[in-house]
Amino acid sequence: MRWLHVAGGVMWIGLLWYFNFVQTPTMPKIEPVEHRAAVTKFIAPKALFWFRYGALATVVTGLLLAWMNGYIVPALTFQKGTIAIGIGMWLALIMAFNVWFIIWPNQQKVLGLVEASADQKAKAGRLAGLASRLNTMMSIPMLYCMVAQQNAGL
Repeated sequence: MRWLHVAGGVMWIGLLWYFNFVQTPTMPKIEPVEHRAAVTKFIAPKALFWFRYGALATVVTGLLLAWMNGYIVPALTFQKGTIAIGIGMWLALIMAFNVWFIIWPNQQKVLGLVEASADQKAKAGRLAGLASRLNTMMSIPMLYCMVAQQNAGL
């Protein structure tokens, strides 16, 4: 279960960092502008699929792992000896919420998968971008907490 959790996490956070450190800053530099369609019509929807389901797999396997090892309630309630993993779990839950309920619905508008006006697409792009950047920033302490707890012997 731990390996499934780690594999899901690598997929999720790897794609999160790809979007924020590679795709987003590179898109405005693609010339001619028509070539951007290759990314928005083919690469981004597929990457967002694996991004969403990587997040889901990470959360589900992480919660199962915590349950199987008897620390789900202590961790989620920040009891002594599980505070680091608890913080990591709550950060991951917030991040997964952002993926499914903020980033994905807004990216659907940006990519034209859901009908939206030009103004709605612009607003959706800004909101998805902010949520994605927030997730990127939260991923650092989340990963730290997961590793710190692991090294504490849990």
